[in-house]
Parts: sequence; structure tokens; C-alpha cells
Amino acid sequence: QGRKPVQRRTVDYTATTVRHIESRAYQKHPFDNEMLQATSGAMLDFMPPSAYPHAPATSFATKFVHVSTNKIRTGVNQVLFMPDGRRLLTCSVNGEFTMWNGMSFNFETILQAHNCAIRTATFSHNENWLLSGDDAGTIKYWQTNLNNLKSIANAHTEPVRGLAFAPSDLKFCSCSDDTTVKVFDFARAAQVSVLSGHGGDVKCVDWHPRAALLASGGKDSLVKLWDAKSGKGVASLHAHKNQVGALRWNQNGNWLATGCRGQQLKVFDVRTLRELENFRGHQKEITSLAWHPHHETLLTSGGFDGTIMYWIVGRGADDDDETSAKGDVSFTKKTNHAHSASTGPCAEIRGGHEAAIWSLAWHPAGHILCSGSNDNTSKFWCRNRPGEVPRDTSVRSGPAALAEQALMEAQISANDAQSRGGAGGGYRG
Repeated sequence: QGRKPVQRRTVDYTATTVRHIESRAYQKHPFDNEMLQATSGAMLDFMPPSAYPHAPATSFATKFVHVSTNKIRTGVNQVLFMPDGRRLLTCSVNGEFTMWNGMSFNFETILQAHNCAIRTATFSHNENWLLSGDDAGTIKYWQTNLNNLKSIANAHTEPVRGLAFAPSDLKFCSCSDDTTVKVFDFARAAQVSVLSGHGGDVKCVDWHPRAALLASGGKDSLVKLWDAKSGKGVASLHAHKNQVGALRWNQNGNWLATGCRGQQLKVFDVRTLRELENFRGHQKEITSLAWHPHHETLLTSGGFDGTIMYWIVGRGADDDDETSAKGDVSFTKKTNHAHSASTGPCAEIRGGHEAAIWSLAWHPAGHILCSGSNDNTSKFWCRNRPGEVPRDTSVRSGPAALAEQALMEAQISANDAQSRGGAGGGYRG
């Protein structure tokens, strides 16, 4: 008896890209794009994210597409799209690399890469090399065909938490729970310098996209900036009161996004070392961050409770005297400043995962977001089609979503009971 056919959802960006290439020859400016109507017929005019540089809101990936799970169910610590965008690489707690197709999301290959949990991985800027770090403090070199060439045993004495390449790819940095940030020479696989200064585990590190400047965040709630050449600290940002668990440089080189256990997401301007934005909306610790590859101002964050939120830097708070309700959190504008602490998320996926989201990765084309979680799954999210409502197309079946729905129903029934009770009814036992 033949196998039952399986319906696979495919997100094919070829048609929209070809349409964009054809039309941009006659357009002087992105504003010359046809205005999209909120109907399904407008799907024919839908362009890739790079066609809307002036409208980052077109790239909110809130529509659930597919969930990918290994046969041996284990937490996913890192997700990475291959530089060409054709495949997704996931790094799991049992030390395996798993490859998934980037368009039809089916399983492609699996490899036992490490002997213990893989905590972090990153691609070089020239797209030829992959680095991975594990719980034993080992860092391994890989080609894009997953051929293992070299490994640095005992690069750290504790789990490696972060890896990042220098803009030239000649050096890379790593951070670990052993309280240090280290800089290595890539070709020689030799340690160049040790950056000591954190008072606890260093949970994240990132290299500036153009300069010899490192940023690291740790358990001591500090964000530290380092000179990679001299190996000395440049500055410390004391903006957080809890562990800094995620940190990312923007591609413009001026903005640094940091997320902490205190549910705060901050964006700093490193030219002035001042806080640019203070986003609030997460109910739990912020565990992952990702900037959009094409929209400079679009920032995505993942939380410990499985929530994904989308933020636009510089949007400011909502209009005066307006309150916008997101889930069970309300944000009210309190000031007239462009950057207000009351700025809520522009879009969100509550209950997207059932556990912490350890990693977020955008497809190089910017139309798909992948999230890797401690609930043993990797999920793919895409943009909504014209005319679709984000709330109707995201996952609403996880425990977090069901709990939120039950809470809303309880609030509605309580309001109904209060309205039926009348103004002077008082409490009736």
C-alpha cells in the first residue's frame, strides 16, 4: 500500500523577487511601488522585504508556516540559515547538527557534531566557515558542507555561550561561563587575548560589524565594550538590573540591542553611549534577539515564555491619549518624547513556543523567521498575505495561548457580572 500523500506548505520567494527585479527598472524610489490593497488579489503585487525599505511593518513574520522536530526530541539551542538561504541549520542539546530545507522545511541531513550540548554557532562573513561551541568549552571549525576541519579543545573551562567573527574574518571572539571573553586568531586557531572584567558568567558576545569593538553581556547585569586590539575595556553600561542574556549589534554599527532577565529590551547608541529605546512588553526573561537583514529599524525578540515580539526603533509611543492593549499588558503614552519607555511591541506571537526561545534567525531575504526553542522544536514564521489579520494566522494552541484565552474569558465574564449587578447592588454573597 502506497504512502499517504502529505501536504507541505512551501514559501517560494522566487515569484515576488522576479516581480521586484522587473518593476524596479522603472522606479526611481521605493515609494513608487504599487500600494497594496487588503485583499487576497493583491498577493500578485506582493514584493520581497527589500522592496519596502520605507515600511518595515511589511516584514512582521507572524504567520505560522511549519514546525520541524527531530526524531530524538531534544532542545534546540541555535538556529542558523545557511548563507545562501537554501537550508536551515539547527544545533541541539544532544550535540547534533540538523539540516532542514529552507523552502519546503523538510528534513535533509543530521550529523553528530559534538559529544555534548552545542550552545552557539556562527557563520563567517565570507560565508565559507562555521564555528560551533559546546558545553565542554570546545570550539570546532566547519566548512559549509559540514566537514569538520579543526577543533580547539579546552578553549574555555566552562560552556561556550557566544561566538562572533571579526569583520575581516581573520579573528573571532568567544564568551563563556568562566567569566572571560577570548579573542582567537582564526587561521592559527590560537588564543590572542583574554578579556577579563565581568563579575560572573558571560552570556553573550558580539563583534562590531566594521570596527575592532566587542560587546558582551553577563550575569553581573553589565554590558561591556572592549577594544579587540588592545584587549582592554572601553566602557561599561549599567542600564540593566538583571542578567543580560542577549545582545546584538545593528548592521549600521551605531545601535546595540540588549535584552535582560528583567523583561527589558534596550537599544543604545554607542556614539554617545546613551539609551535610545527602552522596550517593555515581555512577561518573562528575554532570551534571544535578531535584527532584520533589510530593515535597519526592525528588531525581533524571543522570550522565556515562548513569545516572539517585533519592535521598530524610533517609532515612539502610540498617539497621544491612546492606550494600546497587547495581550494582557496595556501601554499608555505618558510623555511627548519620540522615544518613550511606554513603547509596546508593534506585533507579537504569544504562545509561539511552549518553552524558552533560545535562538532567532532571519532568512537572508528577510521574508521568513525561524525560532529554535527548548520545547524541542524549530518553527518557521512568514509574512501575512495582504488582507490577513496577524492574530488569525499565528499559533493559538500552546499552553501560553490557552492560558491567555482563559484569562480573557474570565475578565469578560467578570465585566458582564459587574454590569448586570447595577450601580448600587454592592456585594451579594
